[in-house]
Amino acid sequence: MGFSQWLSLLGICLLGAMSPGPSLAVILRSTLSGGRAAGLSAALAHGAGVGLYGLLTVTGLAVLVARVPAIFLTLQLGGALYLVYLGVGALRGGAPANLAAAPGTHSRRAAREGFLVAFLNPKLAVFMLALFSQFLQPGFGTGDKVLMAVTVALTDACWYALVVLLLARPGFLERLGRRGPIIERAFGAILIALALTVLGRALSM
Repeated sequence: MGFSQWLSLLGICLLGAMSPGPSLAVILRSTLSGGRAAGLSAALAHGAGVGLYGLLTVTGLAVLVARVPAIFLTLQLGGALYLVYLGVGALRGGAPANLAAAPGTHSRRAAREGFLVAFLNPKLAVFMLALFSQFLQPGFGTGDKVLMAVTVALTDACWYALVVLLLARPGFLERLGRRGPIIERAFGAILIALALTVLGRALSM
């Protein structure tokens, strides 16, 4: 893959990562509830989930996800139900947990949530197919394909890590934490609304 092609791929991946949606809501909530370490864990795990879809695409398995309606629908419904689960948990939790308590626990939970919100989004498979079809060439070897998947994963992880670092600036996160109950319930409502949107689209197909 030439450098100019790679730059084009990088630019499209960045635009895709910057699009707001459930992933952004989950990573923001992880940061507010668990601090910078938890937010970064969610960001990196989300990047890993996106990279997994990238690998599935270059190996041809994502074609199966995109072309078999049952698999696509199952992943969509699973993703929507997971967003409902997170949203209800946020509404019931009321306030973010104490940032000083069990930081490892926060990070592990955030990583799990970040990965699953990516993995349970089959639209990533469709996006990867549409994206990679513009760059894959018959002469591409394994190294080129791995580079494409790694580019997608790192772009996604770095973008969300930047969002986390901006949010977790000294003093800013503490000020938001004082409004914890309101913010946590707002995220819960947003996640449930996003889940209902996903469910509506999935069931109308």
